[in-house]
Amino acid sequence: MALQVDRTPLDPIAVCAWPGGNSAAAAALRPLIEEDAPGTGLEPDRLAEHLIALARRYGTEPFTPLESARRGLGLDRATFARVLAVFHRTPALRTAVERGPAGMYWTNTILPLERRGVLDAAVRGEPAFPYSVGLYPGPSCMFRCHFCVRVTGARYQQSALTDGNAMFASLIDRMPTDNPHALYLSGGLEPLTNPGTGDLVRRAAARGFKLSLYTNSFALTRQTLDRQPGLWDLYALRTSLYGLSEDDYVATTTKKGAFQRVKDNLTRFQALRRERRRPVRLGLNYIILPGRAGRLTGLADYIGDLNDGGPDRPVDFLTLREDYSGRPDGKLAPEERVELEHGLAAFEERIRTRAPSLHVDYGYALQSLRLGVDAELPRIRPETMRPTAHPQVAVQVDLLGDVYLYREAGFPGLQGAERYVAGRLTTGTELEEVVRRFVTEGRQVAPRPGEEYFLDGFDQTVTARLNQMETDIADGWAEHRGFLR
Repeated sequence: MALQVDRTPLDPIAVCAWPGGNSAAAAALRPLIEEDAPGTGLEPDRLAEHLIALARRYGTEPFTPLESARRGLGLDRATFARVLAVFHRTPALRTAVERGPAGMYWTNTILPLERRGVLDAAVRGEPAFPYSVGLYPGPSCMFRCHFCVRVTGARYQQSALTDGNAMFASLIDRMPTDNPHALYLSGGLEPLTNPGTGDLVRRAAARGFKLSLYTNSFALTRQTLDRQPGLWDLYALRTSLYGLSEDDYVATTTKKGAFQRVKDNLTRFQALRRERRRPVRLGLNYIILPGRAGRLTGLADYIGDLNDGGPDRPVDFLTLREDYSGRPDGKLAPEERVELEHGLAAFEERIRTRAPSLHVDYGYALQSLRLGVDAELPRIRPETMRPTAHPQVAVQVDLLGDVYLYREAGFPGLQGAERYVAGRLTTGTELEEVVRRFVTEGRQVAPRPGEEYFLDGFDQTVTARLNQMETDIADGWAEHRGFLR
């Protein structure tokens, strides 16, 4: 069953990528494309069917190579090219793809990167300043989460803080300011274990950057906020929750007392941001671990409890994800799918009561599931990893100045991760130069088994997109590569 999702506007073309929307959409589309039909050599009804089929295909399977789509329609290359041209002259069809079950791939990731030109730069092997730069300032972490790739006990020496923070400050000062969301703070290790994190936030905010801080909020105490007032200049504070009870937290993080401490810290943060009238947005990140879908109503209650302590400044957003890490094919088993659907339905009903203003970001897979389509994430393997990676799109910089090519590689002591360092920053070395050298010197990293886990969901999506683009170009579809642009 599909969850009850708002489908307004109910224009049949706008929702034609959704399950069951084909026949009405084709009838509504015909008047819009009737004049184009003669130029394609197809009857209007047949042309409408092909266009709806394309919207459905790319609204659910965004990384489909164009040749696969052409063969699926049974068209010769010349006719297919004409059909593509009609598709791109019909804005309602583009909207349908963006509103489809896999629409978040398009709207959240692919199309913003297309607009910046960084995907083309990666395909052409041309240097470009990264679209996204992650700063990993944390020297340590107080948790040991069972799903984390961190090497037990690994940390950066405290002596690295002074030079590391100076390097970060230099990087911030030299960043182009045309993308206010280009910088974020994460890890790696816990950012709030660095006493200079607040100063870095203030420095970046003064240049117009809207920083998000990803944290476990264990160290988000009143003392930390007093010592690091620059944290109030954040655009958003994103707290990763590791359970909804003390037992959950101990099982996941091995840290006793962490559940209540984090909840108390968040409650206090809400009160303080209200008192200080700070616009920083507060959000939560939550991963639905296997077997825990039935607990999602508890997540709604957790957020509702926080809101009860600050009714005029409720929690702003929630990013909800499902853990696919242990599934080799990237698919849910049927019984898990049913459990997750029921869990999400119960969660949505509860959240309407406990936190009606909350914005919920379901991500790529859960959004598809909510629309009645089997959720399946891109599964990049060593053989489909790109030896050139994509530094034009994103890099991550740790406390030593090492520039990592993938988000999950930036952990100290992680076996094999050093191969994914593009270069090292110092106070006198610019990030632009590190990326330029890596690209223009033709450097490559031959992937090894297991190294695909250095790629998080964003890296997997970017890699799938770049592979699709290269396949389209190789197949002679350079003009239309990637379908939507």
